[in-house]
Amino acid sequence: MPGARSARHDPCMSDTAEQEERAAPAGPEAPPAQDEPAEQRDGRSRERRVAALRGARRVLARPGFVTTLRERIALLDGAEELYDLDEPSDMYGNGVVEALEERTAALLGTEAAAFFPTGTMAQQVALRCWAGRTGNPVVALHGLGHPEQHERNAFSRVGGLHPVRLTDAPRPPTADEVRGFEEPFGALMLELPLREAGYLLPTWEELTEVVEAARERDAVVHFDGARLWECTVHFGRPLAEIAGLADSVYVSFYKSLKGYGGGALAGPRTLVEEAKAWRHRYGGQVFQQFPTALSALAGLERELPRLPSYVAHARVVAAALRASLAAAGLPWARVHPAVPHTHEFQVWLPCDPDAASEAALRQAEETGTMLFSQPWDAGGPGIALTEVSVGESGLEWTADDVRAAVADFAARLTA
Repeated sequence: MPGARSARHDPCMSDTAEQEERAAPAGPEAPPAQDEPAEQRDGRSRERRVAALRGARRVLARPGFVTTLRERIALLDGAEELYDLDEPSDMYGNGVVEALEERTAALLGTEAAAFFPTGTMAQQVALRCWAGRTGNPVVALHGLGHPEQHERNAFSRVGGLHPVRLTDAPRPPTADEVRGFEEPFGALMLELPLREAGYLLPTWEELTEVVEAARERDAVVHFDGARLWECTVHFGRPLAEIAGLADSVYVSFYKSLKGYGGGALAGPRTLVEEAKAWRHRYGGQVFQQFPTALSALAGLERELPRLPSYVAHARVVAAALRASLAAAGLPWARVHPAVPHTHEFQVWLPCDPDAASEAALRQAEETGTMLFSQPWDAGGPGIALTEVSVGESGLEWTADDVRAAVADFAARLTA
């Protein structure tokens, strides 16, 4: 059944699949020996997948971290249109970093924002600051949320916080679960969208009800909005209205905006100023960050306006995938959610993950078309699951292109 991804990846790592792809060098792979250790075999598979993705002529999305350094540096071409390059360089968070913070706060409709090198740091700091205000270090969150899956228990080990799980179900938490939770909590953390469950979002009505339920319990609300930028289509609301439901919001500059890294914590000015002090204590007061800040400004200027078109086209791709998988005779194949909430979604197939991976890689290597570029995980016995992202390169794909690619993939899978 579609829902949470299998923990085939290391649950202690942050955005593990992305880290694996980024770390893997490109190059050909010799067939692995049958007695090869699993870790070495997985490493060879990663190398092969990255090489295939880099070499493919047609992909639905081409993540920045699998491109060359030259291509990444080119992201800053035209930076003079985004910021006056004759201004003094930044030092410990001033200059272009402050300009990025102001731009982010304006987009989200908050009083202020603070740049952070990582989301793990930003959200620990945010919730630590809220705990000091509420007097309650308990954070209610989803068991499939990023802190529980990818941060080595940092909330409790480093932040002095006490995370409690509202639910582990592969769907957003409900207002009834918030109201009925058996112990007090000072903050409710909501991941929008919930990646591990298929990039799921609640309806606008459900989201407002969950927020109201938290307020009834005198809890503050924090949005893990690393991918909040692409949620406007689903909610039918502007960014500022969505962010305005929460007391504080975290957004990423690299997940959807293709920046070099980092993110921002946005909220009331007093909270942000305290967060900056904690940022320094956590080691996040970096000497110079102008490349990252400029890349974030480039993402806000160039990539943010394109996200709605990616979301719309993801629905075209998903519909073609559903129809094509059924036509290929793959029983119980699923696209989840059936109509994507963002430009990313899951595909579930009734087969071994290694078989699905091999079919996807062979298709890319032999045809130059890579339909499925992400790793395949085990979704259960005899079930394989992967994620699909539709970006700029995916806009070129028609429904017929998807159908042809699925037919070729399915033939390799069942051969």
